[in-house]
Amino acid sequence: MQAFESAAYHGSVTAAARELSLTQGAISRQIQALEQRLGVELFRRERQRIRLTAVGERYLQHVRGAFDRLEAAALELRTLRRGGGVLQLAILPTYGTRWLIPRFPGFVAAHPDIEVHFTTRLLPFDFSGADLDAAIHHGDAHWPGAQLDKLMDEDVVLVCNAGYRDRLGLQRPDDLRRATLLQMATRPHAFDEWLKQRGAAGVDGRRGPRFEHHQMVLQAAIAGLGVAVLPTFVCAGELANGEVVEAIADSKLATGKSYFLARPEGRAELPALTAFRRWLLAAHGQTAPAEG
Repeated sequence: MQAFESAAYHGSVTAAARELSLTQGAISRQIQALEQRLGVELFRRERQRIRLTAVGERYLQHVRGAFDRLEAAALELRTLRRGGGVLQLAILPTYGTRWLIPRFPGFVAAHPDIEVHFTTRLLPFDFSGADLDAAIHHGDAHWPGAQLDKLMDEDVVLVCNAGYRDRLGLQRPDDLRRATLLQMATRPHAFDEWLKQRGAAGVDGRRGPRFEHHQMVLQAAIAGLGVAVLPTFVCAGELANGEVVEAIADSKLATGKSYFLARPEGRAELPALTAFRRWLLAAHGQTAPAEG
């Protein structure tokens, strides 16, 4: 597989042989043996070059993924000897950029031998089929095959540009019928839920332009494009410095949803995960419950 990966990278058996300190014949024989074992053609030979077949392209992705996991495992074993380790963490984009990353230097300072690799996952997944040690989850306290530690409950607030609010004369929930509602694509019911809790009538909570991320919605509100309903932690800084204001006074409402740290059940605790869990819960003002 190493001969295959090197030849695929270089597009040349000669270059692969040079990289691996082997002969061209040895590289060719290893690739041919791999093709025979798999029963497929991985390369097409074109004069002095080789080119991956469609099957070869797909196989290369798996091979490189396997090599990456082996390298991560080797790094983890090296760092474990120093009391550290590697943590593979799935995060939600907004929580990661607006809450976790700004506070993460505190974790790095406390645990310099722990290396955290971040990836994005929006929905719950099966830990048994993913090379991940933990994840940040938003919603209800339910994730099959995982243990959940609550981090914080979520509340939302209605925000817009101060000039936009004053121009439209926004004062009551019913006034939102005059406003452009800035929609979050993954939360299409956000305005409807806010309006229902506030008893607003005659306002279509589904209308308005849609955006993919909370950060995009926030920037649209800052630019004066309309009104947004956002988790409070997302726009707390912008509310404090006046980039946005509450579109309606006392607009903060609890959504009934929460943020959790999800960990796979039945897996021995990694030192890196134990340290991160303890730090994260403390950063949220929580105390880590005892295991078991």
